[in-house]
Amino acid sequence: MLGVRAGVCIFALSYCCFVLLAVAETTSPSEVTALRAVKRRLIDPVKNIRNWGKGDPCTSKWKGVVCYAKNTTDGYLHVNELMLLKMNLSGTLAPELGQLSHLEIIDFLWNDLSGSIPKEIGSIAPLRLLLLSGNRLSGSLPDELGYLSHLDRLQIDENHISGPVPKSFANLSSIKHLHMNNNSLSGRIPSELSNASTLRHLLFDNNNLAGYLPPELSNLPELRILQLDNNNFSGAEIPISYGKLSNLVKLSLRNCSLQGAVPDFSKIANLSYLDLSLNQLTGPIPSNKLSDNMTTIDLSGNHLNGSIPESFSDLPRLQKLLLENNLLSGSVPTGIWQNRSFSTSARLTVDLQNNLFSNITGDLNPPANVTLWLQGNPICSNANILNIHLFCGSESGGEENPESSTNSTDNCRIQECLTDNDFFEYVPASPIPCFCASPLRVGYRLKSPSFSYFIPEESPFEKYVTSALNMELYQLHIDSFFWEEGPRLRMHFKLFPTYNNHTFNTSEVLRIRGIFASWHFPSNDFFGPYELLSFPLLGPYSGIDSATHGTSLSVGIWVAISLGAIACAIAISVIVTLLIVRRHSKYKNTVSRRRLSSTISMKIDGVRDFTYKEMAVATDNFNDSTQVGQGGYGRVYKGILSDNTVVAIKRAQEGSLQGQKEFLTEIQLLSRVHHRNLVSLIGYCDEEGEQMLVYEFMPNGTLRDWLSAKSKTLIFSTRLRIALGSAKGILYLHTEAQPPIFHRDIKASNILLDSKFTAKVADFGLSRLAPDLEDEGAVPNHVSTIVKGTPGYLDPEYFLTRKLTDKSDVYSLGVVFLEILTGMQPISHGKNIVREVNMSHQLGMVFSIIDNKMGSYPSECVERFLALALRCCHDKPEDRPSMLDVVRELENILRMMPETETQFSESASHSGKSLSLPSSSYVNRDLYSISNASGSDLVSGAIPTITPR
Repeated sequence: MLGVRAGVCIFALSYCCFVLLAVAETTSPSEVTALRAVKRRLIDPVKNIRNWGKGDPCTSKWKGVVCYAKNTTDGYLHVNELMLLKMNLSGTLAPELGQLSHLEIIDFLWNDLSGSIPKEIGSIAPLRLLLLSGNRLSGSLPDELGYLSHLDRLQIDENHISGPVPKSFANLSSIKHLHMNNNSLSGRIPSELSNASTLRHLLFDNNNLAGYLPPELSNLPELRILQLDNNNFSGAEIPISYGKLSNLVKLSLRNCSLQGAVPDFSKIANLSYLDLSLNQLTGPIPSNKLSDNMTTIDLSGNHLNGSIPESFSDLPRLQKLLLENNLLSGSVPTGIWQNRSFSTSARLTVDLQNNLFSNITGDLNPPANVTLWLQGNPICSNANILNIHLFCGSESGGEENPESSTNSTDNCRIQECLTDNDFFEYVPASPIPCFCASPLRVGYRLKSPSFSYFIPEESPFEKYVTSALNMELYQLHIDSFFWEEGPRLRMHFKLFPTYNNHTFNTSEVLRIRGIFASWHFPSNDFFGPYELLSFPLLGPYSGIDSATHGTSLSVGIWVAISLGAIACAIAISVIVTLLIVRRHSKYKNTVSRRRLSSTISMKIDGVRDFTYKEMAVATDNFNDSTQVGQGGYGRVYKGILSDNTVVAIKRAQEGSLQGQKEFLTEIQLLSRVHHRNLVSLIGYCDEEGEQMLVYEFMPNGTLRDWLSAKSKTLIFSTRLRIALGSAKGILYLHTEAQPPIFHRDIKASNILLDSKFTAKVADFGLSRLAPDLEDEGAVPNHVSTIVKGTPGYLDPEYFLTRKLTDKSDVYSLGVVFLEILTGMQPISHGKNIVREVNMSHQLGMVFSIIDNKMGSYPSECVERFLALALRCCHDKPEDRPSMLDVVRELENILRMMPETETQFSESASHSGKSLSLPSSSYVNRDLYSISNASGSDLVSGAIPTITPR
């Protein structure tokens, strides 16, 4: 065994000598200097080093980085492609990038880079792709980027870029894709962009852009996708000229504070997706017939009046017609669904809630494929309409849930599928029944698709992908998909080798990855631009070096390498024994830790025991694109199990001093507590020196996410239900768990929201069991413990005395209630939320600090909720209510709520829509609006509604 290890070490280290001796005569000296500067700026958090290896950074082994070079007439290799593949590198971008004058591709997607974008990049004349999405870059966009006349794709989305969009971008004469969504860009959209005549996809959504919408954009002859959602073009109108964008496929202007009328888009032949929701648009909906390709029309949350155009009854591919929260009237046209023949996979949602519809044309009997919402219309009180009650309640026909393609291999389970290798599986659609192969796994996202339901489009999508990869249809299997905010469609699929091979060969793996990574997919505007999120090389592919160079070295260099290898091998043999001893020692430590883990695992019942391999597959080998959170314990990943269950996987950081204790605590607690308002533990992984906890996945994230978000909000009734659910979960821990449990770390980021916005309390890593009975049979009222928790949420009494009680959790939950009401952080800029709210309350100015994103709310309900929150945050524990009293008071407040608002909250929760409603439209129709709160209203007991300032 030692001889084998020695041989492996000699071979590996000899290879390093190959690389080192090939340095001097490859990449040009100036580019070597520039590359070294780039390397010095990058940090690998795993190894915590800034510089990898020695010698020529492009021809030596540069971990986590692909550096391609090509020959030129001057005898040197010149770098033409630079990619970061580790997905977790931090550091900054070096200005020396500008010295790599032959670069065509800079691909630094999905890392953790910070700092600004160097203006020197603008001097790289051949640059075609500048891909910086998914980092933490800040600062403004350099004007110099406008000098890149060959630039085809500029992606800076999901960073922290601020400032204006440079007018110089009008000079990008080859640009097709400008993806700048999810940043903090401000100012106006430059009208000069209309000079970029090749532009196809313009994604500026989720920024702080203002001003007017440039009518000049209608002069872009190739524009297919225009997505500007969640900006603030306050008072601006949609230019009529946008109806002349003849090649447009998708127009999305959601939540942009737009006014005026809806333009006529009937002349756009290929328009498939139109979203103008959550604006202040007025007037009727244009009656001219839209394109037959229309899948989605969303005009909800405006002030539109008139009737639904008859032309909407002649749209054969329509998937969603969303007109809720307007002032539309007349009859509901049943022809919208009666004039269509539905395929098995086709779906149609028609949402007409909260309008003024009083009648219906025809019989109310939509097919099973149709989901119809009529709640909040006068028609719902018409008892003469048969079955009307079925469409006026709060039950949802359902959004599209994560699904998977059907699997035809169920009958193969009695056979073996190369069980000696866990990464082989049956090919679901193979022409040969029960054929077994090892797939390539791909994480993939459609950034701006022009449809709302994927299942009807799944077959065309499969043909699109396999055609682009030059593969057969049976080689592709879509494992799962789910919609993300945007809306964007994320999916995981597998690519299988042909039926006469069990694995792909190396060249085929690199060919397939190259097509994805080089953006060589043929354009398909209906599916929109895509992102490759992960391409893990697992199982038989784990040894493939994805950083294989695209160049070959001269014979003379190979001779030098060979001679150098012999010399290195002799030198290395001297130190091989030391390395083996060190490796053996490390192996013993690992085995010891595994034995300990195995002992621990055997003691835990009631939850699933996952293997490390199952966790790796579920998360695309823990790819950073699947990470959804991080805390002191470790990282949290979104994973998909083999049965397509979506889960959250909390992975302990290596070397965590308290990880072992918290790991045991959380499993022991969660394995025996079960309540609808507590996050459920599905299982754990305790092998390979790893500790992971697997929970049910909460698709709507944390309460803190929603309170902090700029583009989404929660109405008051929903916030009240979240507060009640959280309190019920804590009450269960205090009174029904045996023995009782003190949570000790209640905070907004530990309250998760499921698909129906049901609150679930999470993270029991710091929880403590209540004390056992004393000798006299009494229960002590506290636990003495080292103070732990989160600043801003800590009970002052607990902090001073170290005595943890149930009232400590009451205090923390009270702080959460104050966050729910104000949107403030517990501690911000030196201000404490409890002190600030108390001061405002004493001055009679409490409504001035209520979260202005909450919309309209009943003032008496808010006042009672606020009073409860302040009682929970009292300095003295004995003056705080018990958790049972908290639950009862919240239930009383909820019963006081106007029925219309609680119904809206429930229906929005069931449908999965954003729980927001434009304040202006809500107030206009609200029976309890403050503008309608006359003296007689107050005397009669009506609760006035206040719109926050």
